[in-house]
Amino acid sequence: MVQRDLDEILASGKLVALTDFSSSSYFIFKGVPMGFEYELLQRFCDEIGVDLSIRIVNDMDSVIYLLNRNEGDVIAANYTVTNRRKRKVTYTEPVLETRQVLVQRLPEKWWTMTREQMNKSLIRSAAGLVGKEVYVRKESSFYTRLLNLMDEMGGIIDIEFAEGIGTERLIEMVSTGEIKYTVADENVAVLNKAYFPNIDVSTPLSFTQNVAWACRRNSPTLIDTLNAWIQNFKRTEAFAVIHLKYFKARTQHKERVLSEYSSLKGSKISPYDALIKEEAKRIGWDWKLLAAMIYRESKFVPDSEAWTGASGLMQLIPETAERFGADSLGDPRQNIHAGVSFLQTISAYWSERLDDSTQVIPFSLASYNVGLGHVLDARRLTQKYGGDTASWESVATYLELKSQPQYYRDEAARHGYCRGSEPVNYVRNIMMLWEHYQNTPI
Repeated sequence: MVQRDLDEILASGKLVALTDFSSSSYFIFKGVPMGFEYELLQRFCDEIGVDLSIRIVNDMDSVIYLLNRNEGDVIAANYTVTNRRKRKVTYTEPVLETRQVLVQRLPEKWWTMTREQMNKSLIRSAAGLVGKEVYVRKESSFYTRLLNLMDEMGGIIDIEFAEGIGTERLIEMVSTGEIKYTVADENVAVLNKAYFPNIDVSTPLSFTQNVAWACRRNSPTLIDTLNAWIQNFKRTEAFAVIHLKYFKARTQHKERVLSEYSSLKGSKISPYDALIKEEAKRIGWDWKLLAAMIYRESKFVPDSEAWTGASGLMQLIPETAERFGADSLGDPRQNIHAGVSFLQTISAYWSERLDDSTQVIPFSLASYNVGLGHVLDARRLTQKYGGDTASWESVATYLELKSQPQYYRDEAARHGYCRGSEPVNYVRNIMMLWEHYQNTPI
C-alpha cells in the first residue's frame, strides 16, 4: 500500500478526491462545480491550504482499489460506513446519517389511488423482497444489506449485479421501467424523487447508518486532521447552509440538476459552447480550456463590465477589440472572435520561446490577464535569481514578488509594480476549472 499522508499532500499542494458524478456528490452547473461532497472538500482544502483535484470514478466498485493504489487521497461519494469496508479503509467522522430504502416504481395512475390502495400494490417490508429481482452494485453497502436481510428472513432475494452503473442511474432505470427494484441511501433517494416523481422511496431496509469519507489505513495524520475539521465544521452555520442547499431545498436543486447546463442531465457548459468550440480550433486549444477562461473572465455574462473598462465575454478593452475587428463588445460572436485573436497572438509569441507546449498555456493566460510586459519582467527576474525561465511555476513565483519594492524596482523589472498574485491566481483558477470541465461527459 502506498504511503501518502498529510505531509505529502501539503508538499504536493493538492488533495485528490475520488468521487462520482451525482446530484449529491459532484456535478457542474452553468460552468460551476457543485455538490454536497464537493463543497465540503473545497472548504477543507481551503483550511489546510491546498488545491482540490476531483477524480471521477465511473465504477464505484473499484474505488477502494484506486484509493490504495494512490490514485486519490480520500473517497467522498455518499460512502456508507460498513464493517466490510473497514477492513480495507479508515473512515472519518460521519458527515451525514441516512438509512437504506427500497426504490420501486409507483403503480399506473397512482395519483388516482388512495394511500391504502397504493400501499397494497407496493412492497412495504423487507420480507416482500423474497423472490424478487433487485439490482445493486456488488461492492456496494446495499449488496451487503441484502445478504444480511436474506440471512435474517431465511428467504432468497434474487440479487442482480449492476456492474459500472451508479445508484442514481439505477433509480432512473426503476422510473423508466427498465428494472423493478434497487436500493439507495434515503438522502439520495429522496433527492431523486424530485426528478422522478413516479418512484416510491418509503420502504426502509436498514436502521440509521453513517455516511463518511474514507482514507488509506496508513494515512493517520490525514484522518486525524479530517476528523477535527469535520467535527468543528458540522457545528457551523456554513455546514447547515450547504446541507440545506442540496438535501432540503429540493425545488431549486431539481432545477439545477435537470438544466441543459447540468453535467448530470444536460449537454452544455454555457449558451456559447458552439462559438467556443469553433474559436478554440483556431488557436488549437481544448474548447473546455477556452470555456474555463471565458467563465473566469465574465461568468458567461455577455454584457459583463469591469471597472477597468473591459467588457463582454472575454473582457476586452475597446482598443483591443477594435484592433482585432470587434465593433460591438456586447456581441458574443464578435467578442469571442476578437478575444481569441488576441489570445492567438500571445500564444504564438510564447510558442516561439518555449519548447514545452504545455507551458505555453499558463504563460499565455497570465499575459492575457496582466499584460505581456509584466510576465516578461517576471521571467527576467527568474533568470537573474537562478530560476527556470521555461517553467511557469518558477516564473509565477517572481510575478507574485513583483508587488514588493525589492523586485519591482529591480533593473530587470522594466514595467514596475504589479499585484502579481492576481494573474497567478487567474491562471491557477482557470487550470483548476478546466480540470473540472474535463471531468464532464459533455
